[in-house]
Amino acid sequence: MFFGEWKRVVSSEFHRYDRTKFVKDLMAGAATAAVALPLALAFGVASGADAAAGLVTAIIAGILIGGFGGTHYQISGPTGAMSAVLIVLVTRYGIEAVWLSGILAGILIFCAGAFRLGRIVALIPSPVITGFTSGIAVIIALGQIDNLMGSQRPPAASVLLQLKNYFDTGVEYQASAVAVGLGVISLMVLWPRLPRVKVIPGSLVAIILSTLCVSLFHLDIPAIGSIPRTVFLEKRFSFDMITQETLGNLMIPAVSIALLGSIESLLSAAVGGSMTGVRPVNNLELMAQGIGNICIPFFGGVPATAAIARTSVAIRSGAVTRLTSILHGLLLLLTALVFAPFLENVPLSALAGVLVVTAYRMNEWHAIRFLFARKLRHGIVIFFVTLFATVLLDLTQAILLGVVLSSMIFMVQVSELQISRSLVDWKRLDTDPALKTQKNVAVYYLGGPLFFAAVWRLIEALEGNDAPSDTVIFSMRGVPIIDATGIETLRKLFYRQQSGGGRLILTGLDPRVESQMKQSGLFDEFGADNIFWSADRAIVHLGAQLKDAEIEPAERLFGGDSEMLEVESLISSPHRERADRGTEEL
Repeated sequence: MFFGEWKRVVSSEFHRYDRTKFVKDLMAGAATAAVALPLALAFGVASGADAAAGLVTAIIAGILIGGFGGTHYQISGPTGAMSAVLIVLVTRYGIEAVWLSGILAGILIFCAGAFRLGRIVALIPSPVITGFTSGIAVIIALGQIDNLMGSQRPPAASVLLQLKNYFDTGVEYQASAVAVGLGVISLMVLWPRLPRVKVIPGSLVAIILSTLCVSLFHLDIPAIGSIPRTVFLEKRFSFDMITQETLGNLMIPAVSIALLGSIESLLSAAVGGSMTGVRPVNNLELMAQGIGNICIPFFGGVPATAAIARTSVAIRSGAVTRLTSILHGLLLLLTALVFAPFLENVPLSALAGVLVVTAYRMNEWHAIRFLFARKLRHGIVIFFVTLFATVLLDLTQAILLGVVLSSMIFMVQVSELQISRSLVDWKRLDTDPALKTQKNVAVYYLGGPLFFAAVWRLIEALEGNDAPSDTVIFSMRGVPIIDATGIETLRKLFYRQQSGGGRLILTGLDPRVESQMKQSGLFDEFGADNIFWSADRAIVHLGAQLKDAEIEPAERLFGGDSEMLEVESLISSPHRERADRGTEEL
């Protein structure tokens, strides 16, 4: 299934591929590699591993995931969001836990694609994604304080412990390291404002200049260290690391990594699709992400996912096919082999500066401004709850909390079942005088889903206004869906009226609601005499019964051509505008 779908996508992608398109892919790959190099080094350090692990991850992900992915423009590698999750894992269990969690997460991601769960990202509300992205940005920025200051303090297990350590012992710093870090931040902020040179990534320029300054002035500040000239790092995953206890401890972190990897990859694919007009094959993309993350730990890398920033660079640089990602990986490999001695001297404070700016830019500022500008209170609440949960708890809990909160708010909103009660005014009917003395018949016009969170309003309205001996009509043309609780509630109300000598009639059933009622057997319990196509037909039927006239069979009342009285003559005037719609006879 995987290779068959992949072959179909690739065949279409490389149709009429020529030298001109290859040159475009090569140039786009070079531009993407220039952006990816400093980020790979920085995210390797930020994840709790080292710069070499980040570089190897970018190389393998670019070649493997890019080659098998469901899009021709997606660029994968280490990301800031993933590093925020991994640093906690490294602090608690060590780097070995990252490798095993990455493999487990890769299996989960591959299975998600194989079972065609590629649309899962659509189930997560936008404020939740915006909130956890901002939360991850906070974690990244706070996690780089020590590197920015030139401190060698061991990483804390959580943001709260890190802040507590700062309050207890203060912040150690080296003035030269701080100066280098601030210089990198300043250069990256100002660089895009220089039109003639902004085509060169500011982060790459900042890394090169800061490294040259450190060497020129012989500054004694922490640097990256050894960069092996190989993709097989000395420290990498081996099967003897697997134990039953380790597997038990790492299942939840693996789910977090899989969830984050899937969300980021699908979001990046969606962004790339909107930029290129080419629809991504989400399930194939997930399977490719799974394959990549299963393989990367055997090289010593960390879990990878698609990166929106690098994907955007590739597209804007003219990427034509997936060769852009593969070439970007090969160019990174060439850089590691040739320029390893230079990369070893890159100061950690410079990488910290890159990450601080990256953390700021990764916030979805357009979405945040939209929430506040439109005063979307529920969205703002969900945004902040998810943000703080991401910082204080973990990613999985934050997303689950955000989704649950969004669902609860949605249920509260849709549970506001609209109910309008009107009395049939028999005196307005041009019929037998005997009808003018008959008791009232109440018509309830319902609007909204009739489900477990809304049924109490209907029960409260009926029991508060009508006795079991009364005749009641529920006009349900405005009820699009009904659940098991709604069906059970209708059943109870039907027998409530029947036990007191009254009657409950349903009209205007939506086809979906009618189908569910038939499946549950409730349709048969009501009987044809208590279910009508519209409220006016039910009223005419009741009037005929009250006059002891010949009663037209109920089956004909669903679609017969009998002459209908106008609803405005049947319903008291304050509620005429709420009469049933959708029938030309009215």
